[in-house]
Amino acid sequence: MARLTHDELRAKYPPEDQDAYSAAYANATLAGELAELVYALRSRAGLTQTELARRMGTTQSSIARIEGGGSLPTLDMLARLARATETPLHLGAPGLADVTLGAA
Repeated sequence: MARLTHDELRAKYPPEDQDAYSAAYANATLAGELAELVYALRSRAGLTQTELARRMGTTQSSIARIEGGGSLPTLDMLARLARATETPLHLGAPGLADVTLGAA
């Protein structure tokens, strides 16, 4: 998914396609938030994209796509990110116990 500005995204989905627009906007927002998370964890761990990719068993280009907001990481990839950066990630919802990704 290429990075689009808000105006470009809105132009791609005219008002009659509001549901498609809303879904695309939510997906782009999530991709941006996860991109920031991956970049922050990698930077805090002092790793290059190449080193992080090696530790995660993936490619540098895959890390670059995620950090650029061009692809969404899977839960498995987030768990591998947590292990590679030695930073457990927690998923939670009100009233439910958290799930920890990347725990040893």
